[in-house]
Amino acid sequence: MNIPGREIVSISLHINGTERSLTIEPRVSLLDALRDHLCMPGTKKGCNQGACGACTVLVDGERINSCLALAVQYQGRQIITIEGLATSGVLHPVQQAFIEHELPVRLLHAWPDLLRGSHAGRVSQRHTKCRHQKWCS
Repeated sequence: MNIPGREIVSISLHINGTERSLTIEPRVSLLDALRDHLCMPGTKKGCNQGACGACTVLVDGERINSCLALAVQYQGRQIITIEGLATSGVLHPVQQAFIEHELPVRLLHAWPDLLRGSHAGRVSQRHTKCRHQKWCS
């Protein structure tokens, strides 16, 4: 529906290896485009201020907070979400670890670093402390 005074744009985003087209207002965040317009709930909305990292995605291999990014800025860029890690229906080890170890959503911001192997031990150790010693609320 075209509301007078509101601009609508058609964009195409390359997400998890697939070109996806959508019609949105230019002010729509990448996070809202993923979740609300493309029905991709894996990227989470946490603080909506870029502090918690629940909205983390990879764009051209770099980690960004999708809640702070406008979707229109990312046309022609390679976007990878947590859903994009699985191949041929087989979960990526990072996805499997979140399920097997019941890792909380608040740790989703770490998945790009886990792929690179840079924080795997720290995330696992921190989760263990949270779960068994009640360090986290």
